[in-house]
Amino acid sequence: MLTHIFIKNLALVDQLTWQLGKGLIGVTGETGAGKSVIVGALKLVLGERAVKGMIRTGEVSCTVEAVFELDELEEVNRLLEDAGVEPCDGEQLLIRRVIGQSSNKQFVNNSPATLSVLKNLGDHLVDLHGPHDHQSLLSVERQLSMLDAYAVAQKDREAYRSIYSQWRNKLTELESLQKSEQANEQEIDLLRFQVEEIDVADIRPEEESEIEERYKRASNSSRLVEGSGQIAGILGREVNERLCEVQRLARELERLDPATLELLGGLDSALVELQELERSMADYTESLEIDPAEASALEGRINTFETLKRKYGPSLEDVCSHHARASERLSAIENRGGLIEQLRAEAEKLKAKLESAGLKLSTKRKKSAPRLAKEISKHIKELGFKQASFEVAVLQNETPSTSGLESVDFQFGPNPGEPLKPLRQVASSGEISRVMLAVKSALADQDATPLMVFDEIDANVGGEIARAVGEKMAVLGEKHQVISITHFPQVAAVAAEHFVVDKLVEDGRTRSTLRQVEGEQRIDELVRMLGGGDGEQARAMALSLMPQGV
Repeated sequence: MLTHIFIKNLALVDQLTWQLGKGLIGVTGETGAGKSVIVGALKLVLGERAVKGMIRTGEVSCTVEAVFELDELEEVNRLLEDAGVEPCDGEQLLIRRVIGQSSNKQFVNNSPATLSVLKNLGDHLVDLHGPHDHQSLLSVERQLSMLDAYAVAQKDREAYRSIYSQWRNKLTELESLQKSEQANEQEIDLLRFQVEEIDVADIRPEEESEIEERYKRASNSSRLVEGSGQIAGILGREVNERLCEVQRLARELERLDPATLELLGGLDSALVELQELERSMADYTESLEIDPAEASALEGRINTFETLKRKYGPSLEDVCSHHARASERLSAIENRGGLIEQLRAEAEKLKAKLESAGLKLSTKRKKSAPRLAKEISKHIKELGFKQASFEVAVLQNETPSTSGLESVDFQFGPNPGEPLKPLRQVASSGEISRVMLAVKSALADQDATPLMVFDEIDANVGGEIARAVGEKMAVLGEKHQVISITHFPQVAAVAAEHFVVDKLVEDGRTRSTLRQVEGEQRIDELVRMLGGGDGEQARAMALSLMPQGV
Protein backbone atom coordinates (compact mmCIF):
# COMPACT_ATOMS: atom_id res chain seq x y z
CA MET A 1 0.00 0.00 0.00
CA LEU A 2 0.91 3.68 -0.16
CA THR A 3 2.22 4.58 3.30
CA HIS A 4 3.58 8.14 2.93
CA ILE A 5 3.32 11.12 0.59
CA PHE A 6 5.57 14.15 1.00
CA ILE A 7 4.77 17.32 -0.97
CA LYS A 8 6.86 20.49 -0.97
CA ASN A 9 6.16 23.72 -2.89
CA LEU A 10 3.50 22.21 -5.16
CA ALA A 11 0.79 24.77 -6.09
CA LEU A 12 -0.75 26.00 -2.79
CA VAL A 13 1.09 23.43 -0.65
CA ASP A 14 4.29 24.68 0.95
CA GLN A 15 5.07 21.48 2.84
CA LEU A 16 2.87 18.48 3.64
CA THR A 17 3.49 14.97 4.94
CA TRP A 18 0.64 12.49 4.66
CA GLN A 19 0.73 9.12 6.39
CA LEU A 20 -1.89 6.69 5.10
CA GLY A 21 -3.40 3.51 6.50
CA LYS A 22 -5.34 0.60 5.05
CA GLY A 23 -8.88 0.39 3.71
CA LEU A 24 -10.97 3.28 2.38
CA ILE A 25 -9.43 6.70 2.96
CA GLY A 26 -11.74 9.69 2.50
CA VAL A 27 -10.40 13.11 1.50
CA THR A 28 -12.76 16.09 1.77
CA GLY A 29 -12.61 19.88 1.87
CA GLU A 30 -14.28 22.95 0.49
CA THR A 31 -14.15 23.66 -3.23
CA GLY A 32 -10.80 25.28 -4.09
CA ALA A 33 -9.13 24.14 -0.87
CA GLY A 34 -6.55 22.14 -2.81
CA LYS A 35 -7.85 18.58 -2.96
CA SER A 36 -6.73 18.46 -6.59
CA VAL A 37 -3.15 18.94 -5.38
CA ILE A 38 -3.31 15.49 -3.77
CA VAL A 39 -4.34 13.93 -7.07
CA GLY A 40 -1.76 16.05 -8.92
CA ALA A 41 0.99 14.83 -6.62
CA LEU A 42 -0.03 11.22 -7.22
CA LYS A 43 -0.08 11.76 -10.97
CA LEU A 44 3.46 13.17 -10.81
CA VAL A 45 4.58 10.05 -8.95
CA LEU A 46 2.89 7.96 -11.66
CA GLY A 47 4.93 9.62 -14.40
CA GLU A 48 2.62 12.36 -15.66
CA ARG A 49 4.49 15.16 -17.40
CA ALA A 50 5.09 18.22 -15.25
CA VAL A 51 5.14 21.94 -16.02
CA LYS A 52 6.95 24.61 -14.09
CA GLY A 53 3.61 26.35 -13.42
CA MET A 54 3.06 23.70 -10.74
CA ILE A 55 5.85 25.21 -8.63
CA ARG A 56 4.65 27.38 -5.74
CA THR A 57 5.09 31.08 -6.47
CA GLY A 58 8.48 32.36 -5.34
CA GLU A 59 10.11 28.91 -5.19
CA VAL A 60 12.65 27.44 -7.61
CA SER A 61 11.43 23.82 -7.47
CA CYS A 62 8.83 21.49 -6.04
CA THR A 63 9.23 17.94 -4.73
CA VAL A 64 6.88 14.99 -4.41
CA GLU A 65 7.84 11.74 -2.69
CA ALA A 66 5.78 8.57 -2.27
CA VAL A 67 6.62 5.46 -0.25
CA PHE A 68 4.91 2.17 -1.11
CA GLU A 69 5.03 -0.87 1.15
CA LEU A 70 4.77 -4.03 -0.96
CA ASP A 71 4.17 -7.67 -0.03
CA GLU A 72 5.07 -8.98 -3.49
CA LEU A 73 8.26 -7.48 -4.94
CA GLU A 74 9.00 -9.89 -7.78
CA GLU A 75 7.14 -8.01 -10.53
CA VAL A 76 8.26 -4.56 -9.34
CA ASN A 77 11.90 -5.63 -9.07
CA ARG A 78 11.71 -7.18 -12.54
CA LEU A 79 10.47 -3.84 -13.94
CA LEU A 80 13.26 -1.99 -12.15
CA GLU A 81 16.02 -4.39 -13.20
CA ASP A 82 14.86 -4.30 -16.83
CA ALA A 83 15.14 -0.49 -16.66
CA GLY A 84 18.59 -0.60 -15.03
CA VAL A 85 17.29 0.81 -11.73
CA GLU A 86 18.30 -0.40 -8.28
CA PRO A 87 15.71 -2.96 -7.06
CA CYS A 88 13.90 -2.67 -3.76
CA ASP A 89 15.91 -3.42 -0.63
CA GLY A 90 13.31 -4.73 1.80
CA GLU A 91 9.60 -4.16 1.30
CA GLN A 92 9.60 -0.43 0.49
CA LEU A 93 9.61 1.37 -2.84
CA LEU A 94 10.50 5.09 -2.89
CA ILE A 95 9.56 7.32 -5.84
CA ARG A 96 10.63 10.99 -5.92
CA ARG A 97 9.98 13.74 -8.47
CA VAL A 98 11.76 17.11 -8.45
CA ILE A 99 10.27 19.75 -10.77
CA GLY A 100 12.56 22.70 -11.48
CA GLN A 101 12.29 25.91 -13.45
CA SER A 102 14.56 24.56 -16.19
CA SER A 103 14.78 20.80 -15.66
CA ASN A 104 12.94 17.93 -14.00
CA LYS A 105 14.35 14.85 -12.29
CA GLN A 106 12.87 11.62 -11.05
CA PHE A 107 14.28 8.91 -8.80
CA VAL A 108 13.29 5.37 -7.83
CA ASN A 109 14.96 4.02 -4.69
CA ASN A 110 17.32 7.04 -4.98
CA SER A 111 18.47 5.91 -8.45
CA PRO A 112 17.82 8.25 -11.43
CA ALA A 113 14.94 6.99 -13.57
CA THR A 114 12.94 7.96 -16.65
CA LEU A 115 9.28 8.92 -16.83
CA SER A 116 8.55 5.65 -18.63
CA VAL A 117 9.84 3.72 -15.59
CA LEU A 118 7.45 5.69 -13.35
CA LYS A 119 4.56 5.04 -15.75
CA ASN A 120 5.28 1.30 -15.80
CA LEU A 121 5.42 1.22 -12.01
CA GLY A 122 2.24 3.29 -11.85
CA ASP A 123 0.38 0.83 -14.08
CA HIS A 124 1.36 -1.92 -11.65
CA LEU A 125 0.74 -0.06 -8.38
CA VAL A 126 -2.08 2.46 -8.82
CA ASP A 127 -5.44 2.56 -10.59
CA LEU A 128 -6.54 6.22 -10.70
CA HIS A 129 -10.05 7.14 -11.78
CA GLY A 130 -11.47 10.62 -12.11
CA PRO A 131 -14.09 12.34 -14.27
CA HIS A 132 -11.80 11.97 -17.29
CA ASP A 133 -9.81 8.87 -16.37
CA HIS A 134 -12.01 6.08 -17.70
CA GLN A 135 -10.51 5.44 -21.11
CA SER A 136 -9.10 2.10 -19.94
CA LEU A 137 -12.63 0.88 -19.20
CA LEU A 138 -13.73 1.84 -22.71
CA SER A 139 -10.86 -0.05 -24.37
CA VAL A 140 -12.02 -3.41 -25.75
CA GLU A 141 -8.54 -4.81 -25.13
CA ARG A 142 -8.78 -3.79 -21.48
CA GLN A 143 -12.27 -5.28 -21.28
CA LEU A 144 -10.90 -8.56 -22.64
CA SER A 145 -8.19 -8.55 -19.96
CA MET A 146 -10.88 -8.01 -17.31
CA LEU A 147 -12.88 -10.99 -18.57
CA ASP A 148 -9.75 -13.18 -18.63
CA ALA A 149 -8.96 -12.17 -15.05
CA TYR A 150 -12.49 -13.05 -13.97
CA ALA A 151 -12.30 -16.38 -15.87
CA VAL A 152 -8.86 -17.13 -14.36
CA ALA A 153 -7.64 -17.60 -17.93
CA GLN A 154 -4.43 -15.58 -17.88
CA LYS A 155 -2.19 -18.67 -18.23
CA ASP A 156 -4.32 -19.95 -21.12
CA ARG A 157 -4.02 -16.54 -22.77
CA GLU A 158 -0.23 -16.51 -22.37
CA ALA A 159 0.01 -20.03 -23.81
CA TYR A 160 -2.13 -18.96 -26.77
CA ARG A 161 -0.07 -15.80 -27.26
CA SER A 162 3.19 -17.79 -27.32
CA ILE A 163 1.86 -20.09 -30.06
CA TYR A 164 0.45 -17.09 -31.94
CA SER A 165 3.89 -15.46 -31.93
CA GLN A 166 5.51 -18.64 -33.31
CA TRP A 167 2.82 -18.93 -35.99
CA ARG A 168 3.18 -15.31 -37.11
CA ASN A 169 6.99 -15.64 -37.23
CA LYS A 170 6.67 -18.78 -39.38
CA LEU A 171 4.25 -17.00 -41.74
CA THR A 172 6.67 -14.08 -42.04
CA GLU A 173 9.50 -16.47 -42.88
CA LEU A 174 7.30 -18.19 -45.46
CA GLU A 175 6.25 -14.90 -47.06
CA SER A 176 9.87 -13.78 -47.25
CA LEU A 177 10.87 -17.00 -48.98
CA GLN A 178 7.96 -16.79 -51.40
CA LYS A 179 9.04 -13.29 -52.35
CA SER A 180 12.54 -14.64 -53.03
CA GLU A 181 11.06 -16.62 -55.91
CA GLN A 182 11.02 -13.32 -57.69
CA ALA A 183 14.82 -13.03 -57.40
CA ASN A 184 16.15 -12.28 -60.87
CA GLU A 185 18.79 -14.24 -62.72
CA GLN A 186 21.25 -11.42 -62.24
CA GLU A 187 21.26 -11.97 -58.47
CA ILE A 188 21.61 -15.73 -58.90
CA ASP A 189 24.54 -15.27 -61.31
CA LEU A 190 26.23 -12.83 -58.93
CA LEU A 191 25.84 -15.15 -55.93
CA ARG A 192 27.08 -18.12 -57.93
CA PHE A 193 30.15 -16.17 -59.14
CA GLN A 194 31.00 -15.02 -55.60
CA VAL A 195 30.70 -18.51 -54.14
CA GLU A 196 32.78 -20.08 -56.93
CA GLU A 197 35.45 -17.37 -56.76
CA ILE A 198 35.98 -17.95 -53.04
CA ASP A 199 35.75 -21.74 -53.47
CA VAL A 200 38.48 -21.73 -56.13
CA ALA A 201 40.75 -19.67 -53.89
CA ASP A 202 40.43 -22.35 -51.19
CA ILE A 203 41.51 -19.90 -48.52
CA ARG A 204 42.32 -20.59 -44.91
CA PRO A 205 42.62 -17.42 -42.79
CA GLU A 206 45.41 -18.95 -40.69
CA GLU A 207 47.70 -19.47 -43.76
CA GLU A 208 47.96 -15.75 -44.58
CA SER A 209 50.83 -14.93 -42.19
CA GLU A 210 52.75 -18.08 -43.21
CA ILE A 211 52.44 -17.26 -46.95
CA GLU A 212 53.56 -13.67 -46.38
CA GLU A 213 56.62 -14.85 -44.43
CA ARG A 214 57.61 -17.38 -47.14
CA TYR A 215 57.13 -14.79 -49.89
CA LYS A 216 59.28 -12.28 -48.09
CA ARG A 217 62.11 -14.83 -47.79
CA ALA A 218 61.78 -16.06 -51.40
CA SER A 219 61.63 -12.59 -52.92
CA ASN A 220 64.78 -11.57 -51.03
CA SER A 221 66.75 -14.79 -51.53
CA SER A 222 69.47 -13.17 -53.69
CA ARG A 223 70.21 -10.52 -51.10
CA LEU A 224 70.12 -13.14 -48.34
CA VAL A 225 72.70 -15.33 -50.18
CA GLU A 226 74.95 -12.36 -50.83
CA GLY A 227 74.78 -11.00 -47.29
CA SER A 228 75.23 -14.31 -45.48
CA GLY A 229 78.15 -15.24 -47.80
CA GLN A 230 79.91 -11.97 -47.07
CA ILE A 231 79.53 -12.51 -43.33
CA ALA A 232 80.95 -16.03 -43.57
CA GLY A 233 83.86 -14.79 -45.74
CA ILE A 234 84.75 -11.95 -43.38
CA LEU A 235 84.63 -14.26 -40.38
CA GLY A 236 86.75 -16.90 -42.16
CA ARG A 237 89.38 -14.64 -43.61
CA GLU A 238 89.78 -11.37 -41.80
CA VAL A 239 88.37 -11.88 -38.33
CA ASN A 240 89.74 -15.40 -37.84
CA GLU A 241 93.21 -14.39 -39.13
CA ARG A 242 93.37 -11.34 -36.85
CA LEU A 243 92.17 -13.34 -33.86
CA CYS A 244 94.88 -15.91 -34.45
CA GLU A 245 97.44 -13.08 -34.39
CA VAL A 246 95.90 -11.81 -31.14
CA GLN A 247 96.10 -15.32 -29.71
CA ARG A 248 99.86 -15.54 -30.58
CA LEU A 249 100.54 -12.18 -28.94
CA ALA A 250 98.58 -13.24 -25.89
CA ARG A 251 100.78 -16.33 -25.43
CA GLU A 252 103.89 -14.12 -25.53
CA LEU A 253 102.41 -11.75 -22.90
CA GLU A 254 101.60 -14.68 -20.65
CA ARG A 255 105.24 -15.85 -20.73
CA LEU A 256 106.45 -12.35 -19.86
CA ASP A 257 103.79 -11.65 -17.21
CA PRO A 258 101.59 -14.49 -15.91
CA ALA A 259 99.13 -11.87 -14.53
CA THR A 260 97.82 -11.28 -18.07
CA LEU A 261 96.49 -14.85 -18.17
CA GLU A 262 93.39 -13.80 -16.24
CA LEU A 263 92.83 -10.76 -18.46
CA LEU A 264 92.99 -12.76 -21.69
CA GLY A 265 91.20 -15.87 -20.38
CA GLY A 266 88.11 -15.46 -22.64
CA LEU A 267 90.11 -15.16 -25.84
CA ASP A 268 90.12 -18.88 -26.68
CA SER A 269 86.36 -19.28 -26.15
CA ALA A 270 85.69 -16.16 -28.28
CA LEU A 271 87.74 -17.65 -31.07
CA VAL A 272 85.78 -20.92 -30.88
CA GLU A 273 82.41 -19.08 -30.95
CA LEU A 274 83.43 -16.98 -33.97
CA GLN A 275 84.56 -20.09 -35.82
CA GLU A 276 81.19 -21.75 -35.01
CA LEU A 277 79.37 -18.62 -36.24
CA GLU A 278 81.34 -18.76 -39.48
CA ARG A 279 80.32 -22.39 -40.09
CA SER A 280 76.65 -21.59 -39.29
CA MET A 281 76.55 -18.73 -41.77
CA ALA A 282 78.19 -20.90 -44.42
CA ASP A 283 75.59 -23.62 -43.86
CA TYR A 284 72.74 -21.02 -44.04
CA THR A 285 74.13 -19.69 -47.33
CA GLU A 286 74.20 -23.17 -48.82
CA SER A 287 70.59 -23.82 -47.69
CA LEU A 288 69.24 -20.83 -49.57
CA GLU A 289 67.82 -21.62 -52.98
CA ILE A 290 66.99 -19.00 -55.53
CA ASP A 291 63.67 -20.21 -57.06
CA PRO A 292 61.92 -17.46 -59.09
CA ALA A 293 58.95 -19.77 -59.78
CA GLU A 294 58.24 -20.20 -56.05
CA ALA A 295 58.45 -16.46 -55.46
CA SER A 296 56.06 -15.85 -58.33
CA ALA A 297 53.58 -18.43 -57.02
CA LEU A 298 53.64 -16.97 -53.52
CA GLU A 299 53.18 -13.48 -54.92
CA GLY A 300 50.15 -14.69 -56.87
CA ARG A 301 48.66 -16.22 -53.70
CA ILE A 302 49.09 -12.96 -51.82
CA ASN A 303 47.47 -11.03 -54.69
CA THR A 304 44.51 -13.42 -54.50
CA PHE A 305 44.15 -12.70 -50.78
CA GLU A 306 44.22 -8.93 -51.39
CA THR A 307 41.69 -9.13 -54.24
CA LEU A 308 39.21 -11.12 -52.11
CA LYS A 309 39.68 -8.80 -49.13
CA ARG A 310 38.98 -5.74 -51.29
CA LYS A 311 35.74 -7.34 -52.50
CA TYR A 312 34.48 -9.07 -49.38
CA GLY A 313 36.92 -8.09 -46.59
CA PRO A 314 38.57 -6.34 -44.89
CA SER A 315 39.96 -9.63 -43.53
CA LEU A 316 40.06 -13.24 -44.72
CA GLU A 317 37.66 -14.09 -41.88
CA ASP A 318 35.18 -11.63 -43.43
CA VAL A 319 35.70 -13.27 -46.82
CA CYS A 320 34.79 -16.66 -45.33
CA SER A 321 31.72 -15.15 -43.62
CA HIS A 322 30.58 -13.64 -46.92
CA HIS A 323 31.02 -17.01 -48.58
CA ALA A 324 28.79 -18.64 -45.95
CA ARG A 325 26.06 -16.00 -46.36
CA ALA A 326 26.16 -16.10 -50.15
CA SER A 327 26.05 -19.91 -50.14
CA GLU A 328 23.07 -19.89 -47.78
CA ARG A 329 21.23 -17.31 -49.88
CA LEU A 330 21.99 -19.17 -53.11
CA SER A 331 20.85 -22.45 -51.59
CA ALA A 332 17.64 -20.83 -50.34
CA ILE A 333 16.87 -19.44 -53.79
CA GLU A 334 17.76 -22.63 -55.65
CA ASN A 335 15.95 -24.90 -53.19
CA ARG A 336 13.14 -22.54 -52.18
CA GLY A 337 10.46 -24.83 -53.58
CA GLY A 338 11.19 -27.55 -51.02
CA LEU A 339 11.73 -25.04 -48.21
CA ILE A 340 8.44 -23.32 -49.00
CA GLU A 341 6.58 -26.61 -48.68
CA GLN A 342 8.37 -27.35 -45.43
CA LEU A 343 7.56 -23.92 -43.97
CA ARG A 344 3.97 -24.16 -45.16
CA ALA A 345 3.59 -27.52 -43.38
CA GLU A 346 5.16 -26.11 -40.18
CA ALA A 347 2.82 -23.10 -40.33
CA GLU A 348 -0.19 -25.40 -40.72
CA LYS A 349 0.86 -27.41 -37.66
CA LEU A 350 1.22 -24.22 -35.62
CA LYS A 351 -2.16 -23.02 -36.91
CA ALA A 352 -3.76 -26.24 -35.63
CA LYS A 353 -2.08 -25.80 -32.24
CA LEU A 354 -3.21 -22.17 -32.20
CA GLU A 355 -6.82 -23.09 -32.88
CA SER A 356 -6.73 -25.71 -30.13
CA ALA A 357 -5.29 -23.23 -27.61
CA GLY A 358 -7.75 -20.60 -28.84
CA LEU A 359 -10.75 -22.90 -28.38
CA LYS A 360 -9.65 -23.69 -24.83
CA LEU A 361 -9.42 -19.96 -24.09
CA SER A 362 -12.73 -19.28 -25.86
CA THR A 363 -14.52 -21.90 -23.76
CA LYS A 364 -13.45 -20.20 -20.53
CA ARG A 365 -14.40 -16.76 -21.86
CA LYS A 366 -17.83 -17.78 -23.13
CA LYS A 367 -18.58 -19.61 -19.90
CA SER A 368 -17.49 -16.70 -17.70
CA ALA A 369 -18.91 -13.79 -19.73
CA PRO A 370 -22.57 -14.25 -18.58
CA ARG A 371 -21.47 -14.69 -14.97
CA LEU A 372 -19.34 -11.53 -15.09
CA ALA A 373 -22.19 -9.59 -16.72
CA LYS A 374 -24.58 -10.79 -14.00
CA GLU A 375 -22.13 -9.80 -11.28
CA ILE A 376 -21.58 -6.33 -12.78
CA SER A 377 -25.34 -5.88 -13.32
CA LYS A 378 -25.94 -6.57 -9.63
CA HIS A 379 -23.49 -3.87 -8.62
CA ILE A 380 -24.84 -1.46 -11.26
CA LYS A 381 -28.39 -1.79 -9.87
CA GLU A 382 -27.08 -1.14 -6.35
CA LEU A 383 -25.49 2.05 -7.69
CA GLY A 384 -28.79 3.51 -8.91
CA PHE A 385 -29.31 1.94 -12.34
CA LYS A 386 -32.40 0.03 -11.22
CA GLN A 387 -33.58 -0.92 -14.71
CA ALA A 388 -30.29 -0.89 -16.59
CA SER A 389 -28.96 -3.85 -18.54
CA PHE A 390 -25.35 -4.94 -18.95
CA GLU A 391 -23.83 -7.64 -21.14
CA VAL A 392 -20.36 -8.93 -21.88
CA ALA A 393 -20.58 -9.68 -25.61
CA VAL A 394 -18.05 -12.23 -26.93
CA LEU A 395 -17.53 -11.52 -30.65
CA GLN A 396 -15.86 -13.98 -33.02
CA ASN A 397 -12.87 -12.60 -34.94
CA GLU A 398 -12.55 -13.24 -38.65
CA THR A 399 -8.93 -14.23 -38.14
CA PRO A 400 -6.93 -15.11 -35.01
CA SER A 401 -5.46 -12.12 -33.20
CA THR A 402 -2.74 -11.83 -30.62
CA SER A 403 -5.41 -11.95 -27.86
CA GLY A 404 -7.43 -14.91 -29.10
CA LEU A 405 -10.11 -16.05 -31.51
CA GLU A 406 -12.60 -13.45 -30.29
CA SER A 407 -12.92 -9.95 -28.92
CA VAL A 408 -15.09 -8.65 -26.09
CA ASP A 409 -17.37 -5.63 -25.92
CA PHE A 410 -19.00 -4.40 -22.70
CA GLN A 411 -22.51 -3.32 -23.64
CA PHE A 412 -24.71 -1.09 -21.50
CA GLY A 413 -28.34 -0.07 -21.65
CA PRO A 414 -29.32 2.47 -18.96
CA ASN A 415 -32.86 2.84 -20.26
CA PRO A 416 -35.36 -0.03 -20.53
CA GLY A 417 -36.70 -0.71 -23.99
CA GLU A 418 -33.60 0.67 -25.68
CA PRO A 419 -31.09 -1.69 -27.29
CA LEU A 420 -27.79 -2.25 -25.57
CA LYS A 421 -24.87 -0.41 -27.13
CA PRO A 422 -21.10 -0.50 -26.57
CA LEU A 423 -20.25 1.20 -23.31
CA ARG A 424 -18.16 3.85 -25.08
CA GLN A 425 -21.20 5.00 -27.07
CA VAL A 426 -23.87 5.37 -24.42
CA ALA A 427 -22.37 6.28 -21.07
CA SER A 428 -22.01 9.85 -19.82
CA SER A 429 -19.13 10.78 -17.52
CA GLY A 430 -21.35 10.35 -14.45
CA GLU A 431 -22.66 7.00 -15.65
CA ILE A 432 -19.27 5.68 -16.65
CA SER A 433 -17.92 6.48 -13.17
CA ARG A 434 -20.52 4.28 -11.51
CA VAL A 435 -20.20 1.53 -14.14
CA MET A 436 -16.44 1.57 -13.57
CA LEU A 437 -17.00 1.20 -9.81
CA ALA A 438 -19.38 -1.69 -10.47
CA VAL A 439 -16.77 -3.41 -12.65
CA LYS A 440 -14.07 -2.87 -10.03
CA SER A 441 -16.39 -4.29 -7.37
CA ALA A 442 -17.13 -7.37 -9.47
CA LEU A 443 -13.41 -7.92 -10.07
CA ALA A 444 -12.22 -7.08 -6.56
CA ASP A 445 -10.82 -10.58 -5.98
CA GLN A 446 -9.00 -10.71 -9.35
CA ASP A 447 -7.65 -7.14 -9.50
CA ALA A 448 -4.05 -7.19 -8.30
CA THR A 449 -3.61 -3.38 -8.26
CA PRO A 450 -2.83 -2.50 -4.62
CA LEU A 451 -4.04 1.15 -4.65
CA MET A 452 -7.21 2.55 -6.20
CA VAL A 453 -7.84 6.29 -6.32
CA PHE A 454 -11.32 7.71 -7.03
CA ASP A 455 -11.31 11.41 -7.73
CA GLU A 456 -14.86 12.80 -7.30
CA ILE A 457 -16.46 9.97 -9.29
CA ASP A 458 -19.60 10.49 -7.17
CA ALA A 459 -20.24 13.88 -8.80
CA ASN A 460 -23.72 14.46 -10.22
CA VAL A 461 -25.41 11.71 -8.20
CA GLY A 462 -28.06 11.86 -5.49
CA GLY A 463 -27.70 11.18 -1.79
CA GLU A 464 -28.87 7.55 -1.81
CA ILE A 465 -26.63 6.71 -4.76
CA ALA A 466 -23.74 8.49 -3.06
CA ARG A 467 -24.30 6.24 -0.04
CA ALA A 468 -24.20 3.17 -2.30
CA VAL A 469 -21.02 4.48 -3.93
CA GLY A 470 -19.43 4.87 -0.50
CA GLU A 471 -20.42 1.38 0.58
CA LYS A 472 -18.98 -0.09 -2.62
CA MET A 473 -15.72 1.72 -2.00
CA ALA A 474 -15.67 0.53 1.61
CA VAL A 475 -16.06 -3.09 0.46
CA LEU A 476 -13.25 -2.55 -2.08
CA GLY A 477 -11.20 -1.19 0.80
CA GLU A 478 -11.30 -4.61 2.44
CA LYS A 479 -9.14 -6.02 -0.39
CA HIS A 480 -7.35 -2.89 -1.63
CA GLN A 481 -6.18 0.44 -0.33
CA VAL A 482 -8.71 2.97 -1.67
CA ILE A 483 -8.45 6.78 -1.67
CA SER A 484 -11.67 8.65 -2.41
CA ILE A 485 -11.66 12.41 -2.93
CA THR A 486 -15.29 13.33 -2.46
CA HIS A 487 -17.85 16.06 -1.80
CA PHE A 488 -20.39 13.61 -0.40
CA PRO A 489 -20.72 13.02 3.37
CA GLN A 490 -22.27 9.63 2.63
CA VAL A 491 -18.92 8.51 1.15
CA ALA A 492 -16.68 10.19 3.72
CA ALA A 493 -18.69 8.72 6.60
CA VAL A 494 -17.89 5.11 5.70
CA ALA A 495 -14.14 5.70 5.25
CA ALA A 496 -11.71 3.95 7.59
CA GLU A 497 -9.72 7.21 7.77
CA HIS A 498 -10.94 10.73 7.03
CA PHE A 499 -8.67 13.63 6.01
CA VAL A 500 -9.65 17.25 5.38
CA VAL A 501 -7.88 19.70 3.07
CA ASP A 502 -8.01 23.29 4.37
CA LYS A 503 -6.98 26.52 2.68
CA LEU A 504 -5.39 29.06 5.03
CA VAL A 505 -4.04 32.59 4.62
CA GLU A 506 -0.99 33.40 6.75
CA ASP A 507 1.28 36.43 6.41
CA GLY A 508 -0.45 37.35 3.16
CA ARG A 509 0.22 33.92 1.56
CA THR A 510 -2.34 31.24 0.81
CA ARG A 511 -1.48 27.62 1.54
CA SER A 512 -3.26 24.28 1.64
CA THR A 513 -2.93 21.88 4.57
CA LEU A 514 -4.08 18.34 5.28
CA ARG A 515 -5.33 17.08 8.65
CA GLN A 516 -6.89 13.87 9.86
CA VAL A 517 -10.24 14.23 11.61
CA GLU A 518 -11.65 11.86 14.20
CA GLY A 519 -14.44 11.94 16.74
CA GLU A 520 -16.17 15.31 17.03
CA GLN A 521 -13.94 16.89 14.40
CA ARG A 522 -15.09 14.28 11.89
CA ILE A 523 -18.74 14.90 12.79
CA ASP A 524 -18.13 18.65 12.34
CA GLU A 525 -16.77 18.01 8.82
CA LEU A 526 -19.75 15.83 7.91
CA VAL A 527 -22.09 18.56 9.20
CA ARG A 528 -20.29 21.09 7.02
CA MET A 529 -20.65 18.81 4.03
CA LEU A 530 -24.36 18.40 4.77
CA GLY A 531 -24.70 22.19 4.80
CA GLY A 532 -26.50 22.09 8.16
CA GLY A 533 -24.53 24.66 10.10
CA ASP A 534 -24.50 23.99 13.86
CA GLY A 535 -28.04 22.62 14.11
CA GLU A 536 -28.78 19.54 16.17
CA GLN A 537 -30.69 18.03 13.27
CA ALA A 538 -27.62 18.24 11.02
CA ARG A 539 -25.45 16.66 13.72
CA ALA A 540 -27.94 13.86 14.17
CA MET A 541 -27.94 13.25 10.42
CA ALA A 542 -24.13 13.23 10.39
CA LEU A 543 -24.08 10.66 13.19
CA SER A 544 -26.59 8.51 11.33
CA LEU A 545 -24.27 8.37 8.33
CA MET A 546 -21.51 6.81 10.39
CA PRO A 547 -21.41 2.99 10.40
CA GLN A 548 -23.81 1.65 13.06
CA GLY A 549 -24.64 5.23 13.96
CA VAL A 550 -21.28 5.78 15.67
